[in-house]
This record gives sequence, structure tokens and C-alpha cells, in this order.
Amino acid sequence: MWRGSLELYGFAPLKATGTTRIRGFEADVDQDLGDILDALEWATYVRGSVERDRWGLLTDLSYVRLGAQGARTGPGGRLTGKAEVTERLGTYDLAVRYRFGEPETAVAEPGAFSLIPYAGVRVIDASLDVDVEVLGAGPLGVDVEREGTFGRTWAQPLVGVQGQVFLSPRLRAFARADIGGFNLSGDQDLSGNAQVGLGYAVGDSTHLNLSWRYLGLRYRNDRSPSSGFRIDENGIELGIKFFF
Repeated sequence: MWRGSLELYGFAPLKATGTTRIRGFEADVDQDLGDILDALEWATYVRGSVERDRWGLLTDLSYVRLGAQGARTGPGGRLTGKAEVTERLGTYDLAVRYRFGEPETAVAEPGAFSLIPYAGVRVIDASLDVDVEVLGAGPLGVDVEREGTFGRTWAQPLVGVQGQVFLSPRLRAFARADIGGFNLSGDQDLSGNAQVGLGYAVGDSTHLNLSWRYLGLRYRNDRSPSSGFRIDENGIELGIKFFF
């Protein structure tokens, strides 16, 4: 018997920090939710899964585009210490999964659970631009120059596990964790998620989900001087999940 689910969700980081490194030059970003919403230009998030018997496939697709974000540079050289970072980041997961426990449904008996390990591939499409203020240039003594661009699309091996347990017929607790990369591409190549939350059935086939989530990404190539980026985000995720 075939079963499946589709979840539309939004991720709102309450705190986001990161570093963009281009040919050895670094710009650091430290933002709260208000800063992120001000810079947000586009965001799309969707998850899905299908299974037959206990084997299946899952996917998690996200794309975020942020406009100019205030950043700080190192104190050295002719830089003022002020910079702006623009970001485009797509993360696309596809994995094979196997289910232990009961099928995933919107409504179930208290104590019903499922545990689903999975393994597959994560494709990351990242592009970051850094503009800096430079002293001693331009008619007013300050000019803005493009320091550089980091852009790359690559694939990571991915392993993870997700699970849920029903606390009442309509209320369930759920969690997931995954890790990708394992430093197989470049000098540093890691990604990961951790998530825990609650879901409540608003019908016989629909759940509203509220959770806390951490997202981390790290990449640095093996050139000298090196280029790459680091992103750490944690915050609230809200989703609506349909079972069919």
C-alpha cells in the first residue's frame, strides 16, 4: 500500500550568525529575526515523502534569497570595518528511508510511534557577494567596492533519522537530526539539522506543526588563500502537513 505526506513550512531564525570568506578576506554577519526579515527577498520550503510497505523516499527542498545584510570586516588594511553580504542558498535533499513502528498518520492511538532512518544526497547551491567600504577612495574619501563573490553547487552524502510518538489521538511529538558532507569536498564540508516539536491534527489528514530547529552549514575550499562560508541559525519552524 502506498502512503505519502506533503509539508509546506516556514523557518524563522531568531538568531543567525555567519562568516563569508573570499580569498582570505572575511566578513561576519550577526542578525536577529528583524534583521533577517528586513533583508528577505524570497523563501520557499517544502518537504515530502512516499512509502510502500516500509520502504520509501523523502525530500526536503528549501531556497532562500537575502538582500544586503550589514556585516563587519577585519580591522586590517584600508577597510573601514563595514561591509554588506548578499546571499542565495538552495538546499535540496533526496533520500531512501525505512520505517520502524506504525505508519505515519494524522490521528493515532496514544503511544503509537515511528522511527525512520534515511540516507541519500544533499545538493547545496550557494552564492554570496561581499561589498566593503574602503577608505581613501571616491570624492568623499569613502567608496564601496566589490570584494568578491563565492559561488558553488555541490553534492554531499546525507544520513539522518526522524521519529514521532503520539501523546494523544491528535497530539504528537516529533524530532529529526541529520548530517551531510563529512568533509569529503574541499578543506571543510559539513551540514546538519536538529529539530524537535509538536504537531496537532486539525482534521483526519492534516497536522499543524510547531518546532525549534537548528541549521548549520560550513564549507571552505582547499585553495590558498581559501574561500567559503559558515552559517549557524536557530529558531522557530511552523508547518502544515498533509497525509494521503
